Amino acid sequence: MGDVLSTHLDDARRQHIAEKTGKILTEFLRFYEDQYGVALFNSMRHEIEGTGAPQAQLLWRKVPLDERIIFSGNLFQYQEDSKKWRNRFSLVPHNYGLVLYENKVAYERQVPPRAVINSAGYKILTSLDQYLELVGNSLPGTTSKSGTAPVLKCPTQFPLILWHPSARHYYFCMMTEAEQDKWQAVLQDCVRHCNNGIPEDSKVEGPAFTDAIRMYRQSKELYGTWEMLCGNEVQILSNLVMEELGPELKAELAPRLKGKPQERQRQWIQISDTVYRMVYEQAKARFEAVLSKLQLARPAMEAVIRTDMDQIITSKEHLASKIRASILPKAEVCVRNHVQPYIPSILEALMVPTSQGFTEVRDVFFKEVTDMNLNVINEGGIDKLGEYMEKLSQLAYHPLKMQSCYEKMEPLRLDGLQQRFDVSSTSVFKQRAQILMREQMDNAVYTFETLLHQELGKGPTKEELCKSIQRILERVLKKYDYDSSTVRKRFFREALLQITIPFLLKKLAPTCKSELSRFQELIFEDFARFILVENTYEEVVLQTVMKDILQAVKEAAVQRKHNLYRDSVVMHDSDPTLHLLAEGLPIAWGEECSGSRDSAGPSPGIPEAATLSEKRRRAKQVVSVVQDEEVGLPFEAVPEPLTPASADSITELRGLLARELQAESPPLAGPLLNGAPAQESPQPGAAPEAASPPASPLRQLPPGKASDLEPPKPSDQETGEQVSGPGGRPPIHTTTEDGAGVQTEF
Repeated sequence: MGDVLSTHLDDARRQHIAEKTGKILTEFLRFYEDQYGVALFNSMRHEIEGTGAPQAQLLWRKVPLDERIIFSGNLFQYQEDSKKWRNRFSLVPHNYGLVLYENKVAYERQVPPRAVINSAGYKILTSLDQYLELVGNSLPGTTSKSGTAPVLKCPTQFPLILWHPSARHYYFCMMTEAEQDKWQAVLQDCVRHCNNGIPEDSKVEGPAFTDAIRMYRQSKELYGTWEMLCGNEVQILSNLVMEELGPELKAELAPRLKGKPQERQRQWIQISDTVYRMVYEQAKARFEAVLSKLQLARPAMEAVIRTDMDQIITSKEHLASKIRASILPKAEVCVRNHVQPYIPSILEALMVPTSQGFTEVRDVFFKEVTDMNLNVINEGGIDKLGEYMEKLSQLAYHPLKMQSCYEKMEPLRLDGLQQRFDVSSTSVFKQRAQILMREQMDNAVYTFETLLHQELGKGPTKEELCKSIQRILERVLKKYDYDSSTVRKRFFREALLQITIPFLLKKLAPTCKSELSRFQELIFEDFARFILVENTYEEVVLQTVMKDILQAVKEAAVQRKHNLYRDSVVMHDSDPTLHLLAEGLPIAWGEECSGSRDSAGPSPGIPEAATLSEKRRRAKQVVSVVQDEEVGLPFEAVPEPLTPASADSITELRGLLARELQAESPPLAGPLLNGAPAQESPQPGAAPEAASPPASPLRQLPPGKASDLEPPKPSDQETGEQVSGPGGRPPIHTTTEDGAGVQTEF
């Protein structure tokens, strides 16, 4: 490897790469500085004016479930240096960085991990044929002939390969198809989470960065969606540089690579990974320097905006009116002829898999709560409730249980429309919808937790608890249906804009873009940091197509397609006190239901500060969502859990619950599951409630150790976590992130 790099990446070529990278970064960062002022103004204006968006009915966690192990188990990894397969103990912490240890003993002894992989930008491949095709396409002229040795040999039929267009590849294999399916779901969850690397609560830096990326690529005549807009800012910026630098480097070095096709492929992967690391380090230093400069200038910019907000708005509206008068006729003709006829087709293609996925979220949530209710009846009531609620609280982050929801998005196709609108891949829409599914699942679970916790304060009997769980479930499902409709409609609007706006800008560029320079004189110099002609032009173009998009989504809701609520249905203040319940500390279900907690508060003689300190200490313990014994070692056969016969409808589930309860208690005067008179009545004009989800097979949840964790504040570390605490499991040591930000090798 050293010979390959020293031969093809000598000092002169490294210097050329650094200069080329610096030139691209300088050009991009000018766009970023321009967009930062615009994003700051838009953020402050939004705070003042608001949007009037519908109020969400479900609660959301203000303190995320951090410091948890999402998944842990063993897999085989191919070591490129020794060309051998090694068994590795692997785990996925809450930040979704795959951590690889020599073995489980090394993890327990706190030995630093061998690698920490940030999987942003990677693809999960399940066959060598897929991998060899991508590798062959990445370096033309190296396709192996039939009968020749491939670039990689897998000892089993169940590989999992992490492939990146520029960075290093990772090779794993499992002993069984079931293990392969598990790890594929887990690693896909890692990719999905790491791709979404720009925090959504970043109201200035995030929008400024994504707009700068779009503006930079449009300046290079690159319109449409970009598949490599994934990861944090530095990773995306590295992908941007490699998009331009990679082909140039490939054309220069590919003819000089020696050996058989598979050997040349290996050499190119090594070279590309090394260059990617170099680019990453340079991009990180430059971006952080510019960001620090902008953050220092931000207070002065905010002061100007607060003082002159009205004048800036007036100036921008005047500019928009002039641009609109100039380009509106051309834009309307373009929309009418090239976009409007295709909006219904695009919307339908998006609605079908997305709505199926959100329906599956509803079904999974219903099944898990119903299973828990049955288990509470069968296994002793409130004493077991803490164990089940601890597991339920993590449902949205359980990659295996959520997999059936995510899979509904896989059939998404824009056949015939992708080429027309220059959509390189639908993966960006799939992953966005899947992230929204996870958020809505967690919101539903958290709302259920909060309402049930309030109910437990009344000291219910087991019979009353059973009725309360079912009543709260139905209440939460109504809220979920409303929020799901709101979220999906917003997703459809955003996706349609993301597909059509770049197409319109590309169509209008030859006739409209050359005219924009004359509008610059309309902007006062004092406001030039907050108003840009290019951004205002794009807003005008957006407005020309927005009315057609809104109308299409509205018609879908009026026709009651896919259980969408009409815009006129507003469930405001349906639960005026609900949001107040979420203001307290996170619920520690192990303590709440263990019987050792004093319902009146901390035990006499124990200061409240000491109680909070104990909660913080215990919050650092690492608890796995998927227990290690559930994963199993690659050579171990894991028996399938026995499941009772499944029920086919809510009615049968209710009947089953009733029979279980009647076997232990005297008959009740009223219906078991509908005993509460207080029901939320649908608003006038509301769409009918979604069809009752079919019940999945009921499974007795295995008893596990209840966890008394209060989730700590989220960490912004990208790879590895420092987790410690008395009595807890060994910490996951923080490791030094390598140049590409994707792995650390020791």
